[in-house]
Amino acid sequence: MAKADFYETLGVDRGADEKALKSAYRKLAMKYHPDRNPGDPEAEARFKEVNEAYETLKDPQKRAAYDRFGHAAFENGGMGPGGGMGGGFGGAGFSDIFEDIFGEMMGGARSRRGGGRERGADLRYNMEITLEEAYTGKTAQIRVPSSVICEVCSGSGARPGSSPSTCSTCGGAGRVRAASGFFSIERTCPTCNGRGQTIQDPCENCHGEGRVTQERSLSVNIPAGIEDGTRIRLAGEGEAGFRGGPTGDLYIFVSVKPHEFFQRDGADLYCKVPISMTQAALGGHFEVATMDGAYTRVKIPEGTQSGRQFRLKGKGMPVLRQAAMGDLYIQIVVETPQNLSKRQRELLQEFEEISAKENNPQSNGFFSRMKEFFGSDE
Repeated sequence: MAKADFYETLGVDRGADEKALKSAYRKLAMKYHPDRNPGDPEAEARFKEVNEAYETLKDPQKRAAYDRFGHAAFENGGMGPGGGMGGGFGGAGFSDIFEDIFGEMMGGARSRRGGGRERGADLRYNMEITLEEAYTGKTAQIRVPSSVICEVCSGSGARPGSSPSTCSTCGGAGRVRAASGFFSIERTCPTCNGRGQTIQDPCENCHGEGRVTQERSLSVNIPAGIEDGTRIRLAGEGEAGFRGGPTGDLYIFVSVKPHEFFQRDGADLYCKVPISMTQAALGGHFEVATMDGAYTRVKIPEGTQSGRQFRLKGKGMPVLRQAAMGDLYIQIVVETPQNLSKRQRELLQEFEEISAKENNPQSNGFFSRMKEFFGSDE
């Protein structure tokens, strides 16, 4: 199957400048990235095509060759994957571009240059709280296993008294370049893996990593009014960086347990309250609990129908980081009597016989309109 044109793959014209290329690539890379499309092979293949197209067109020399010879410029010993110049540019390019775009989204680019200092990974912690805790807020203590800086070598990875050495292959740059004619390609240094340094005498405690695994206790502030699915970022509480690199972040993903009586919609709460048929017909009142632990009286007028809502202003959830409260909505559910005794049945039948149309306007009106709409032989 013939490869698609690189310009068409990125959705740009052949005269697009570097800024237009990068903008188009960023949008497509975020759209088709495998992390955003788990288990979707078609999205993964599309992402690879976009990556390959951008890697070619962003380099002036590669772009000039592509504009002149098309895909043939990188085949049969050219610069394509498996070519004769020490391997293709796909692997190294993927790593660099991923770190450029997605590294910023997760707390900054993760450069491997500059003494081998790599940013630590971000961590995720799932926390489940009750609706009551979401209402009042809380301070939670959590224990998180993560990588911390090795105290023996202070994060350098080298045995105390020694220090990392500059990589002899790349001279500390972390990158190596291969050239053939006017074509050239830069790749991650295979000796130091892009870190620019090597450790000849590693620390015995961390084995050259500059960090060790340890469980830490952290305090997390859960604000009042927090909603299900909210993400809390604790900057610098993720994994320690490699060989003294910057520390990653910790993300707390909060989920709120379903409540036995209340359903939540933003800052508003909803509660279904069953009442008897006689109470709905005659009217009355009942008391309902609210999230602050108090009880509020709800008055039911005569002839209340099932499904009617009553609003209790300011009795809902706090609005996150605002001095405002949502409302509590009470929805009435009229309960039909069950397991009637003989006497109860007689009374209901008697009531039905003496009932006038005005007592049941909705049912009488409904059937009258239906007969009028469809026609009736009666």
